[in-house]
Amino acid sequence: MTLPNPSPGGPGVPGTARPSPPGARRPRADAQRNRARILAAAEAVFAEKGPSASTDEVAARADLAIGTVFKHFPTKQALQQVLMKDLLSDLTREVEALTADGDPATSLFGFMTRTVEQAAQKKTVVGLLADTGVLVQVADSLRLLRDGLEGLLARSQQAGAVREDARADEVLALLTGFCQGALHARWDRDLQHRTLALVFDGLRPPGDRRSARPAAGSPGRAS
Repeated sequence: MTLPNPSPGGPGVPGTARPSPPGARRPRADAQRNRARILAAAEAVFAEKGPSASTDEVAARADLAIGTVFKHFPTKQALQQVLMKDLLSDLTREVEALTADGDPATSLFGFMTRTVEQAAQKKTVVGLLADTGVLVQVADSLRLLRDGLEGLLARSQQAGAVREDARADEVLALLTGFCQGALHARWDRDLQHRTLALVFDGLRPPGDRRSARPAAGSPGRAS
């Protein structure tokens, strides 16, 4: 559930970085480059082989010694946790940007559509979302995404695009479930969009349904 900010004070959260104490040394440029290489390699390896892939495979893909990987990420779970935080950070920033400047009539639906499409492509995202241990470790990050969705949802409701009784936790649950389904059931893009259209109808106010279908047994629908 491309499902996703770190907890306050963590990496990737705009405006929350803590000032370094006097005399603290900043990471060397080569260490920063290695860290970025490891994360890029891990995303590719986990996307291809799932969360069960080994850190040895990540090190090989990054063309770095396994000791260098462990220097930055002592365990595989720590590496997965950072990947998930980065994902959530990206999604939260997108939600915040849409809340500030997006079209309130379409932004929520567009965000959900893009996230499901990306989840089907980035297998690591769905795999990590399904890993309860990783989710527990990034609970603060998930809460920030939920808070962001709450703001985007409220703006859509104020514009009359979404029913007033819809809640952010419901939207997040739908989004997570659709990301899982798009990957594990191998939904193609057409099926993703048709299924999302039905959900969007449920989110819209009564009388604003868009994807009308013929009733069972009527012309145009197989009985």
